[in-house]
Amino acid sequence: MVYSEMVAEFTDGVPCGAPEGNDVGETARALLQAPDGVHGIMSAIRVLVLEDSLIIAMEAEDMLRLAGVENIDIVGSVEQARAVIAAETYDFALLDVNLGEGMSFGFARHLLDLDIPFGFVSGYSDTGDFPPDLQHIPLLVKPFDETAMREFLLRLFPAVV
Repeated sequence: MVYSEMVAEFTDGVPCGAPEGNDVGETARALLQAPDGVHGIMSAIRVLVLEDSLIIAMEAEDMLRLAGVENIDIVGSVEQARAVIAAETYDFALLDVNLGEGMSFGFARHLLDLDIPFGFVSGYSDTGDFPPDLQHIPLLVKPFDETAMREFLLRLFPAVV
């Protein structure tokens, strides 16, 4: 079971919404508005998030939804990522660099072979230690907020502006 299925199972019984007057979602939506005032900055349909921290993955999922992404699959290991990428078509992927069990660089090269755009997510802001063939890949630095996610997506997909 991928993280997104576990989260859906868990959240089905959890009430949604903030108390009146505390809707942080509206603030986040405003930050992610496109310059012309249209919500969302992209039209991706399916995105893969490879992240070993469920909390970070869920934050990224919320921000991606605000940016216009329809379906987000969250996985916590390279093995799960390889399985879902073989079964589904993805518009792009976000890859945590350090997964605890190892690095995501091999999977990143697999995405390059499949022509699936992707970006890295890391707590380190320098790509100088990345393999030379992957140093040009956009990097989203943890911790990130809605503005950082928007800027990252614009680097990943410059044609959407």
